[in-house]
Order: sequence, then structure tokens, then C-alpha cells
Amino acid sequence: MNGRIATLMVHTSPLDQPGIGDAGGMNIYVVENAQHMAAMGVTVDIFTRRNHVDLPDEVELSPGVTVRHLDAGPVEGVTKEELPRYFDELSTQFAKALQGQSAYKVIHSHYWISGEVAIPVSKKLQIPLIHTMHTMAKVKNLNLAEGETPEPDARAQGEIEVVSASKALIANTDAEAASLVSLYGACPDIVHVVAPGVDLNTFTPGSGRAAARKQLGIPTDAHVLSFVGRIQPHKGPELLIRATAEMISHSPHLRAKLIVFIIGGASGTGSKEVERMMELVNWLGISDVVRFLPPVPRAQLPEWYRAADLVCVPSYSESFGLVALEAQACGTPVVATAIGGLRTAVADGISGVLVDGHDPRAWSSVLARLLLEPQRRVLLSMGALEHSSHFGWDATARGTLDIYDRVLSNTASQRAAYGR
Repeated sequence: MNGRIATLMVHTSPLDQPGIGDAGGMNIYVVENAQHMAAMGVTVDIFTRRNHVDLPDEVELSPGVTVRHLDAGPVEGVTKEELPRYFDELSTQFAKALQGQSAYKVIHSHYWISGEVAIPVSKKLQIPLIHTMHTMAKVKNLNLAEGETPEPDARAQGEIEVVSASKALIANTDAEAASLVSLYGACPDIVHVVAPGVDLNTFTPGSGRAAARKQLGIPTDAHVLSFVGRIQPHKGPELLIRATAEMISHSPHLRAKLIVFIIGGASGTGSKEVERMMELVNWLGISDVVRFLPPVPRAQLPEWYRAADLVCVPSYSESFGLVALEAQACGTPVVATAIGGLRTAVADGISGVLVDGHDPRAWSSVLARLLLEPQRRVLLSMGALEHSSHFGWDATARGTLDIYDRVLSNTASQRAAYGR
């Protein structure tokens, strides 16, 4: 298709650093997909709420991709949980912004908050709404970490409204598509699966593990496990920490060379979570092994993936798991929870290992066994490269544009049938 696309992501900005606050895989997804769609001939405007006073009204990310800021509520200090009170204001600003530009073909909202903002605008301007959930309240609530606060009923109800109002729903995996139908009553005919991608030019094996470790100052003979992501209970960093303590307990000979990196920042309202994890590490007596690092700029992230023997993704639910895909594209096997989109992102026994459940003892057993089997890690590394090679962003962009075309064709046919 040709024309202009209005992408909406309200609760986090494409300009934010992934791994801090509410910025994560969705931010990467939206930007990468937009840039690759733009390269195929469409113009993509990404609308987001202005969250810093010094941000200009517009920021050109790349040719054909522009971030446009909406103003609603206080500029700074508004949490994701507080955004629903500004829905009406955001919808008004979004409608004004769309009316002030040349005609948009579709609105593509990301995450339920954006969907709720987009619904009245889609109806008012007669622009079809396409939505990607990324995560869903009902799925998260079925897979909560210990002590984690359930998602509120208001979110689940909002997601139901978004499903009902959308002309198409884009899911990352077959599992997510099934959840949309079974948990939210989505019509199967409007649910489409388009897998996210990975930048295969950036995330590569590079010069190899030894070179990466030399650059980062990591001993060549170390056993390195890495976690990359927001520090929140749902992402499971506590599980990796407890599994590390278990591993040292039953395989004390690993301790001298073991390094576990926890790379990421606090998420949303969980500003104390990093401190809590540090306290846990001290209480378990493994502060000599576990090292906390702030989020790494994306340009440097491939070196950290390459330097690891294994990248761990112990999430309680994931719509996909871009970290797993990025690590594998760098040639590093992944150990992940056998849940949700991670079943697609990781080929169990080929590019990594999927672990059932969140028992630290089970995780420690898998990790220790892999650390002590270098030849198996070599095979998994080869499998990781092959598996990740099938997930380029070009395919994601093409799949997304195909869905836009289908929706526009159906909309035109319906309008013709009703004489509009």
C-alpha cells in the first residue's frame, strides 16, 4: 500500500531508552517496523504523549518516520496507571493532529491504553483501527510472579473494548492469537499473526565471544550468564538470582568463574525493585557473582550478548521476547521459560532450552548442565544463528502492510455495499 499511517503509542515514547521505566520490546518493535514500512513506500507518523518539557512537537526518526507529540495532563511525572484519566484529552488531541495532516489510511494502536484513546478518533474520522496488544491483562494474571500485583479489571475491560472496535488485531504468535479468541472473544477472522523481527545487520556474531569479552573487560574463561530487560517481577530477574544461589550450592566449583549480569533499569512504579534485588543478592551471599548494570545503549548491546555463554529470559509471560531473538542472532543460546511467545522465539533443544515453570532448582540444574557442556553450547549457538535468521524486520513490515491492505479493501467493499 501507499499513503500515510498513524501509529499510536501513548504510555511510552519511541524516543525512550528501552530497559527503563515502561520502555521495552514494544518501543523497539514500533520503531523498527515503522522504519521498514517507510522503506517500502509508506509514511509513518508515530503519535505519543509528550513526557519531557524540552521535546519538540516533531522529531524525525528516519526518512518517512516522524514522532509527533500530543499534550495531555502534566508533561512529566504521569505514570502509566494514571493515564486513563487523560483518555478524553488525548483522544481530542489525537483527532486534531490527524485532521491537521493529509489523510491517514489507518490507525495502528499499540497496547490497550493507546487502543482506548484511538477508538473515538477512529469512529469520528472513519479511519479503520488496527491494534496490537503486546501484552494482555488476562494472560498476565494467569501467570503472575509471587507477590506480583494482578492487572486491574479496568484494563481487562478496556482490552475487550479495543478488541470489539478493531478492524484487525495483530498478534506476535499463534499462542497470542489463540488468547485473543479464547480470553477476549475476538472474531478469528480479524486476528492475524505477524512475528516480530530482529535487526540482522546489528545483532550478529561479530568477532566472537573472546573479542567481546576483551572489549568489555570480562575474563575469557569466565562462565557468563546474562539477563537483559526491565527489572520487574514479571520479567523474572529474581528467579535467575535464586537459581544462581542454588547452582553455587550444588555445584560450588562453578563459583570461582561464574559471573551473572543483570542488565536493566527499574520499571514503571517499581522504582525500588533494583534495590530489592540487590538486597536479595546480599542476603543469599552471592554478591561476588551477580553484577548489576544499567540499561545498555542498543549500539553496545550486541557485545554484551556475544560475551555471554547463555542469555536467560525467565519471564512469567511474554507476547514474544525480543531479547531472546537478539541474543540468538548474536550466536548466544537462550534459556527461557516455556511460555507464550518464547515458545516461538526459542527453538527448544536447537537454539536454546525452554524450562517448564519457575522453580529455581530446575533452572539451576539446566544452567549448570549447559555451562559444563561446552560442545552442546556450540551446537546450540549454531542453531541460534540459523533460527534467528528467519526473523528479519522486512518480513514483519511486509506482513503488517498486507494486513493494512486487507482491512482497507474490506472497508471499501463495505462502504460500497452500503452506498457510502
